[in-house]
Amino acid sequence: MKDMAASETVLPPQPRDYHGVNWLGLQTLYVREVRRFLKVGMQTLAAPVVTALLYMLVFVVAVGGGRSVHGVSYGAFVAPGLVMMQILGNAFANSSSSLLQGKFNGLMGDFMTPPLTPAEHVVGFGAGAATRGLFVGAIALLAVIPFSGFHLAAPWAIAYFGLGAALIMGFLGIMAGLWSEKFDHMAAVTNFVIMPMTFLSGTFYLVENLPEPFRTFSHYNPIFYLIDGFRYGFIGRAESNLAVGAAVTAALTLALGWVCLWMFRTGYKIKT
Repeated sequence: MKDMAASETVLPPQPRDYHGVNWLGLQTLYVREVRRFLKVGMQTLAAPVVTALLYMLVFVVAVGGGRSVHGVSYGAFVAPGLVMMQILGNAFANSSSSLLQGKFNGLMGDFMTPPLTPAEHVVGFGAGAATRGLFVGAIALLAVIPFSGFHLAAPWAIAYFGLGAALIMGFLGIMAGLWSEKFDHMAAVTNFVIMPMTFLSGTFYLVENLPEPFRTFSHYNPIFYLIDGFRYGFIGRAESNLAVGAAVTAALTLALGWVCLWMFRTGYKIKT
C-alpha cells in the first residue's frame, strides 16, 4: 500500500525549461509587431516615401543643383542618407510606440503573461522594429532611384549597415518605450536625441568639410558610421574607415541588445 501511495504522489508543476526557445510564442509576438504597422499603411509606409521625395526635391533640385560630391551627383550622394533616415526613424517608432501604447492601454500584462523569456521579448520586439525599418527603407529606395541615378557598388555594405541600423534603432525604441511614462517623454527622446544625431551625421553634406571641433565631434556620432557605410554600398566612397564603422555597428547592436535584455529581466518600469 505504501508503494502504491508513493507511486500516485502528484508532483508539483515543473518550471519551464528556459534553455529551449518558445518558437510559437516568439513568432506570435513578431507577427503582432509586423501587423501593427501594416494595418496603418498610409501612416507607416506612404508617409515616409512622401517625406523622402520632398527632401530630394528641396536638397537636390533647389539646393544641390548640378554640383557633385565624392565624384558623384549630389542626388546620388544624398539619396542613401535619406533612405537610412527612414530606416532609423521607422525602426525606432515601431518598438517604442508598441510598448508605450501597451502601457497606456493596460496591455503590458499581455506581453508578460505568455511564457516568453526576456531574450525572446527582445528578439520579438527588435525583429519587428527592424522589419518595419527595412521595409520602409526599401520602398523609399525605390521611390528615390529615378532622381538619384546611383548604382550598387558594394551590396554587402548596404545589407550590413542597413540591418545594423534597423536593429540598433529597434533596441533604442525598446529602451525608450520602457523608460517613457508619457508621450512627452517619447517626444523628447525623438526631438532632442534621435533627430539631432540623424541630421548631424553627414546625411546632406561631407563631414570632412565641417570646421573643428564639429568635424571631430561628428566621428563620435554612431549614426555617422551607419550612414557613411550605407552610402558606400551605393557610391563606393566613404569618409570613415569601414572597418571602424563595421565594428562600431556590431558593438552598439550587442550593447543595446544587452541593455534591453537587462530591462526585461529586471522588469524595469514594467511591474510598477
